[in-house]
Amino acid sequence: MSALDWVVLFGTLGAIVGYGIWKTRHPRDMAGYLHGGYADRWPTIGLAVMATQASAITFLSTPGQAYTDGMRFLQFYFGVPLAMVVLSIAFVPRFYGLRVFTAYEFLEQRFDRKTRQLAAFLFLVQRGLSAGITIYAPAIVLSTVLGWSLNLTCVAIGALVILYTVTGGTRAVSQTQKHQMVVMMGGMVVAFLVVVSRTGVAVHMSRIHGR
Repeated sequence: MSALDWVVLFGTLGAIVGYGIWKTRHPRDMAGYLHGGYADRWPTIGLAVMATQASAITFLSTPGQAYTDGMRFLQFYFGVPLAMVVLSIAFVPRFYGLRVFTAYEFLEQRFDRKTRQLAAFLFLVQRGLSAGITIYAPAIVLSTVLGWSLNLTCVAIGALVILYTVTGGTRAVSQTQKHQMVVMMGGMVVAFLVVVSRTGVAVHMSRIHGR
């Protein structure tokens, strides 16, 4: 890796995490910590949700899946926007009007504490396993590039995420993921232009040699 690669890699990580912590540095109550004080606007929340959906697994696994099994899995992504519209119209206003901190609090109000505890337990197990895979996937790439051990890379990635999540709460997550989405989209655009440019040159040269 060149010096520019190191600056981009660690500069981006440091800037995103640092900005998320600085932006949400003011003291908050429980509502501010979990709901962000209702201060984030819809573009920030939308980009944060997109960044959550497009994890490292998306970029690392889907190209291989498309190469070996075709593009059939894309039908899932076509249905996601429709599901989001239905959720936004039917469920989000009702949940917002209840003024509860989490969906599990609503389950306790609607049913009982055991239902809330069971749902929360299942969610934590599911997300814990998912988070492990989400961290492990990019750690494989970074450990290879940086020459670090895989375990150390996993710990470093997890520590960064825990740092700004615990420090800033929901709003810090929204702010950092918004910038992550901008970086990812910018990288995708640059990669697309590079691929098209180099592929176009190769096709042009092959035609010249073919003649």
